[in-house]
Amino acid sequence: MMTDPDVDVLTWKEFGEEHLTALTDLAEACLAVDGGLPLFTGSALLRARLLQARTLGAWYDGGLIAAVGVGTDRQPATSTGLVHPTWRGQGVGSRLLSWADEQAGGADLLSTTESWSPGADALFTARGFERTFTEWVLRHELTALPEVTHPDGVATGPVTLDSELFATYRASFADRPGFVEPVADEWLDELREDDAYRPDLSLIARGPDGTAVGFLNVIDNWIDQVGVVPAWRGRRVGAHLVAIALRSLAADGAREAWLCVNDDNPAAALYRRLGFQDAGRRARYLHRRA
Repeated sequence: MMTDPDVDVLTWKEFGEEHLTALTDLAEACLAVDGGLPLFTGSALLRARLLQARTLGAWYDGGLIAAVGVGTDRQPATSTGLVHPTWRGQGVGSRLLSWADEQAGGADLLSTTESWSPGADALFTARGFERTFTEWVLRHELTALPEVTHPDGVATGPVTLDSELFATYRASFADRPGFVEPVADEWLDELREDDAYRPDLSLIARGPDGTAVGFLNVIDNWIDQVGVVPAWRGRRVGAHLVAIALRSLAADGAREAWLCVNDDNPAAALYRRLGFQDAGRRARYLHRRA
């Protein structure tokens, strides 16, 4: 497995916390070419994705040019890998994927890529992986802000982290394929404990009778979630919430706003009409054992 003439100059060894700077540089190089989730270069997500129980890196002339981390403490096993753009097409990614599959043993393997590329998609597909999830990463430069006509009968205000917000979230997403309802307190606590959560910029929308009909959560400069209850869809509620949030972020000093949206979510077209532009994709692939 180590004698491919194109990669026999590489040194293969595990990596750890002391290599976090090298991992950051590698992630930045991939994002610069492929686009994807910019949060991936942050230490928290890099640690979660790559500093797993088992690691393998490829080194050339002292530099890290590829890396994969594998977690085997749950089912399915999990992995995330990266190959520097200048080293692609030489079997490095295939070597990492084979090693990750071996580490999973007999378990299914769920591989995540935060900086999707067509080459990676072709490799996963050729190796029998099924793409189970794809999101577009969208970016909005807050220099030109959208105008959205105020929906009739709708009032907006800041959120309160309480049962009403959770109920609005649940009503907005319960009819989505694959929705798994979280425990209310856990969902709310996750927001409370996130230092980047912006309750001052997050919004709830109410109909004429005061009943909540939609919501929007902001984390840092990310529009993290937007939901509208089924009876109020198609009335510009979601667009109105996003437009308000963009203006609030701009007034707060942000230069750009981000969001992720599933590739089969019709709301993606709305976000693009509001000025968001494609900034890459992220995906998950599952290798099921026969």
